[in-house]
Amino acid sequence: MRKYLHVFGIGIQNTLVYRANFLFRAAFGLIPLMGTLFVWRSIYREKGEGASIGGYAIATMVSYYLLVTVVDALTAVAEDDWQIAADIRDGNISQFLLKPLDYLTYRLSLYLSGRLIYTTVAMIPVSIFLISLRADLVGPVSGSAAVWFLLSVAMAGLLQFFIAYAMALLAFWVLDVSTFIFIQFAFEYIASGHLFPLDILPPALATALKLTPYPYLCYFPISVYLGRVQGPELVQGLMIQAAWVMAGYGLARWMWSRGIRHYSAAGG
Repeated sequence: MRKYLHVFGIGIQNTLVYRANFLFRAAFGLIPLMGTLFVWRSIYREKGEGASIGGYAIATMVSYYLLVTVVDALTAVAEDDWQIAADIRDGNISQFLLKPLDYLTYRLSLYLSGRLIYTTVAMIPVSIFLISLRADLVGPVSGSAAVWFLLSVAMAGLLQFFIAYAMALLAFWVLDVSTFIFIQFAFEYIASGHLFPLDILPPALATALKLTPYPYLCYFPISVYLGRVQGPELVQGLMIQAAWVMAGYGLARWMWSRGIRHYSAAGG
């Protein structure tokens, strides 16, 4: 494991170079969030005091979007999928095939180091924003909910990485994977609950989306925090999320083993 810890350390050093970029990215990323909150406040204001939409009071709805920002900072894949695809396209993975280094674990180490630095820097503007809206910020329903929330976020990060890794491995078969990545990102943005809570969708559509891994990237961890998933439903949800993580890992391994058979590189 020492070689991967070394990769993790190198990743931290490389990522620190972009700390100013991360700060501005996180700060300006709050502007669309402010617009979303203004829209929801207007909707609740028109419905009157004590209004509820999909079981969400105004404070719960505001907290949901604030938690989306936090979960996204902790788990989102930045440039990893593009870098993996570039390594394959440019022949840079040849060096990894000749060394006792597992490429998936190598990339996972870089992903974790990147998330560590980005989250640390992003929490500066995000924390200021959360403090300014603390009156509408709902805390976890219990201490155990906070623990399960952190566990769910950790699994969401792994699932996020494995999905991005698998999409990037399509570079073994196609020259440009950007179309696939953009389509996947667009669907993920809606199906994961980034745009709105899945509870407010028609039941049939919400049920269909919950059959995919995407709700477990954002919507499910936040539901755990807000106490909307408890008891047997919580246990079942965590087990399904863990199953999706293992499925994502298996898919990543399978695509690598198949793709490496198609891989060829010339020159040096």
